[in-house]
Amino acid sequence: MSIFSEKFSLSNAQWSVIAICFFCNMLDGMDVLVVSYSAPAIANDWNISPSSLGLVFSSGLVGMTIGAALLAPLADNLGRKPVMMLAAVVMGLFTFFTATVSNTSPLMIYRFLSGLGIGVMLATTATITAENSPSYSRSFWVSFVVAGYPVGAVITGIFAVPIIENSGWEQLFIYAGFISLIALPLIILFLKESEAFIEEQKIESEKGMSLLLSADRRSNTIKLWLALFMCFSSLYYLLSWIPKLTSDAGLPMHLALYAGMVFNFGAVIGVPFQGYISSRFGLTKMVGGILVLTTVFLLTFGFFQGTSFMLVLLFLLGFGVQGGFVGLYAIAANLYPTKIRTTGVGMAVGVGRVGGIIGPMIGGLLLTIGLNMTESFFVFAIPTLIAGILTWQIKLK
Repeated sequence: MSIFSEKFSLSNAQWSVIAICFFCNMLDGMDVLVVSYSAPAIANDWNISPSSLGLVFSSGLVGMTIGAALLAPLADNLGRKPVMMLAAVVMGLFTFFTATVSNTSPLMIYRFLSGLGIGVMLATTATITAENSPSYSRSFWVSFVVAGYPVGAVITGIFAVPIIENSGWEQLFIYAGFISLIALPLIILFLKESEAFIEEQKIESEKGMSLLLSADRRSNTIKLWLALFMCFSSLYYLLSWIPKLTSDAGLPMHLALYAGMVFNFGAVIGVPFQGYISSRFGLTKMVGGILVLTTVFLLTFGFFQGTSFMLVLLFLLGFGVQGGFVGLYAIAANLYPTKIRTTGVGMAVGVGRVGGIIGPMIGGLLLTIGLNMTESFFVFAIPTLIAGILTWQIKLK
């Protein structure tokens, strides 16, 4: 048996948890990106402005922020499984209902509500994966599961265009909602509550937000929150503006259209790679190093402006910034004990998502004042570097 198979082997029950959580994160990636892929068709059908669409995008992000920070912690009291079941229902139903809307107001409401489910699901899957993984390979499996998110985004991108062109954007939401609801019977039938959570429930102990900022955790918690805030701001800036920026920078239009997919494909490779090297050489050291390396990619991007090699750099950026971002999920899952693990992960992700809301806004402002792609990347190299340095300073036991 190889060293890899020995170190990363799982029981059948553990494999079931990993597979279901990976699938649920694929659904998250699908449900988040489905509105982005549908946006041009919706704008054309309803004759609405980009600013109106921006409010739709923001409503989903606000829902994800609240879901992660305020609702996911319920899993520390009610259990991971029932909260995941509820999240699957909310995601599926409100994504499905989106196909019935005819103006922006209900669209914003449904995106907000589906965002609540997405935020809860991302935090809870990371938690239950951590609790069902061997301690020595926990960071790998948490990263692997969260990698389902960009996988879902890439697959959605492949199928979105032909579905919209042949059947309309409404059909894309119908498919996405139906597929999301498939998670519910899988969770009910095959997902077992973690033994760590069951044992913890037998003990009367203090829980809640206050424990995240107790004297022995305060420093690590604040560093984690700030690192995620900075990382989310860079990540969502790149996700939001890459197609336009690459086109403005001289990349041929037919290649610029693939820029976002290349960026996400970099994550598909980078996230599990980050999980593997982190489990071997140290989680905070490797994740911090990846984010610092991503800073170098951002700073050197201008040397390749206007050439096809820009796509290679975009792949490396996706590899780095999303590998580091997912690594911070793994750090959060390792940082907190079972009784507050979902609260810790959820709050960290919720704070991070505030950065995800602010990052694209700053990107738009930079474009408005006339900064080009290279100059904008210099600006966002700063939060990426800060995230890397803060990650190095987090102390895991």
